[in-house]
Amino acid sequence: MPAATEELIAKLKSALGEGSVLEGEAAHEKAQGAWSHLGSPRAVLRPASTEEVSKALVLCHQAGVGVVPWGGKTGLVEGAACEGMIALSVDRMNRIEEIDETGGTATVEAGAILQALCEAVEAKGYFFPLDLGARGSATIGGNISTNAGGNRVLRYGMMRDMVLGVEAVLADGTVVSSLNKLIKNNAGYDLKQLFIGSEGTLGVVTRAVLRLRPKPVSQDTAFVAIEDFDNLPKLLRHMERALGGTLSAYEVMWEDFYKLVTSEPAKGRPPIPHGHPYYVLIESMGGNQEEDSARFEAALTEALEQGIASDAVIAKNQSERDGMWALRDDVAQVVNTYPMFTFDVSLRIADMESYIAEIREAFLAKWPDYSLMVFGHLGDGNLHVIPGRFPDASPETRLAVEEIVYGALQKRQGSVSAEHGIGLEKRPYLGWSRSPEEVALMRTLKQALDPKDILNPGKVLEPVPHAKAAE
Repeated sequence: MPAATEELIAKLKSALGEGSVLEGEAAHEKAQGAWSHLGSPRAVLRPASTEEVSKALVLCHQAGVGVVPWGGKTGLVEGAACEGMIALSVDRMNRIEEIDETGGTATVEAGAILQALCEAVEAKGYFFPLDLGARGSATIGGNISTNAGGNRVLRYGMMRDMVLGVEAVLADGTVVSSLNKLIKNNAGYDLKQLFIGSEGTLGVVTRAVLRLRPKPVSQDTAFVAIEDFDNLPKLLRHMERALGGTLSAYEVMWEDFYKLVTSEPAKGRPPIPHGHPYYVLIESMGGNQEEDSARFEAALTEALEQGIASDAVIAKNQSERDGMWALRDDVAQVVNTYPMFTFDVSLRIADMESYIAEIREAFLAKWPDYSLMVFGHLGDGNLHVIPGRFPDASPETRLAVEEIVYGALQKRQGSVSAEHGIGLEKRPYLGWSRSPEEVALMRTLKQALDPKDILNPGKVLEPVPHAKAAE
């Protein structure tokens, strides 16, 4: 290890304590992510407070060494890759500091686990709406830094809509504490927005104030079969009107994905028989179980009578509801189509049918034995597209697949990242979804807040030239 690096790590140990700095094999093991290994960091820092994060960044900034913030390490775009850099994990900063039952807010540290927060606020009669498959390991800080979406964006919005205040540490160690608890606060720039969705490139989120909602009293869930694409948005708008604002999720599965998660080796079984082109998981949350269930059933009956839907089954209890959601969450089954590549795109609902048809045709022409799994949050314009069964997973094959998926998307003015972020994986395509002026302004912000480019360097934006740290 270069002498300069040894000196930096010695200073970090002195500032944070011996047990807060992992090296060697311990650091390598800590770099195991949910889906892949994140590389070999020089060290992994485990600060226990905002103050310790600040101390660590002061030292790394002085040394010009890159720092990669880590949350639950569940990202899908290599945003936590840490080869040759210092990783900063917030896993020790996991306290739920306060649940304000009068104001309807929760103040938490960045390392708090999403599921733990949800359970804590539900015990107080509240509800935190963010829901995603990695709920058991994803952290609030990670959710904020990626502007997480998930299953209930249709009703409650993305993470950005649930954050009232943020405390973050800038690259040079400056602490920006804006733990606002007000829903309305138009006093100047809303600085928390700089850190929401910026993937740890502008600051390290350490604490946050989150907006809570009253815990729903009712929950109704159903699977619905649809025969043609045009009826998907028709059913969506029909249910929105009929349910009077209580529709909370509208998750669509194309037939191939539905078969994948309801056939062996998957454990799930089909609530509706195979043979339909589309399947929709619908959820409604309200305030009166008896009345809401009657309204939900009536709305589905009307959809069937009008020919919008061809079949439907309503969950009769929580076990059946959980079983339906388990099918939607069983994304791990796509490994059975390996070699495969995952995409998270956003586009107008009106463009989805032609988009999928175009990429299917392109894949078929190049790889006749391909597979294509499509599912996602259609209600908010987000599809997860997973083509697979390619001859290999080489960089050349990936590039060819990306050109098909993103090329057809660019024609329709879609986004290459609906909710997963840019990280390293999608960085070459940032300009396909953002104008040159937008990218230039992003660079201006990065240069202003992190002139040495030490915070998650190379993620989102191409690295900027700067003086190389002494080694």
